[in-house]
Amino acid sequence: LDEMKQVFKVSKNSSMEKMIVNSLNECERVPSKSEVKRCVGSLEDMIDFATSILGRNVTVRSTKNVNGSNKNIMLSQVRGINHGKVIESVSCHQTMFPYLLYYCHSVPKGRVYEADLLDPQSKVKINRGVAICHLDTTSWSPIHGAFVELGYGPGRIEVCHWIFENDMIWTIAD
Repeated sequence: LDEMKQVFKVSKNSSMEKMIVNSLNECERVPSKSEVKRCVGSLEDMIDFATSILGRNVTVRSTKNVNGSNKNIMLSQVRGINHGKVIESVSCHQTMFPYLLYYCHSVPKGRVYEADLLDPQSKVKINRGVAICHLDTTSWSPIHGAFVELGYGPGRIEVCHWIFENDMIWTIAD
């Protein structure tokens, strides 16, 4: 950390220092039960990690843009990836860091969906979203944001969320 702070000229107690510490903590965190994880700094490393989990016949998806964020939307044309079957996937989340760094992890039991997002008034398509549903939350922390927000705990609910623009989800190709 000290070496990184010197290289990037990061001030003590700055927002950049906090972002670096949070990213390093996530990268160094012990994986949860049945999770495989890795932080990667290149597309080549990301592909290597995804194919090490899923094999070579993979495809990657992401939400197209940020249109519809923090607004009411309407879903249309929802499609379950691999026919909506429970699948293993790899999620890669962009982290706040001085250079490109993705936190990638396997999701052993989940369902992945793509959907057109529409403006609810005009019914015009504004985005193409990708979502994942985590079916096994038994090993998640009881203070995970989803449980805090929804009032449940590990193993009591499935947790579904959108994949943000610039985050990626890798699956076996349909």
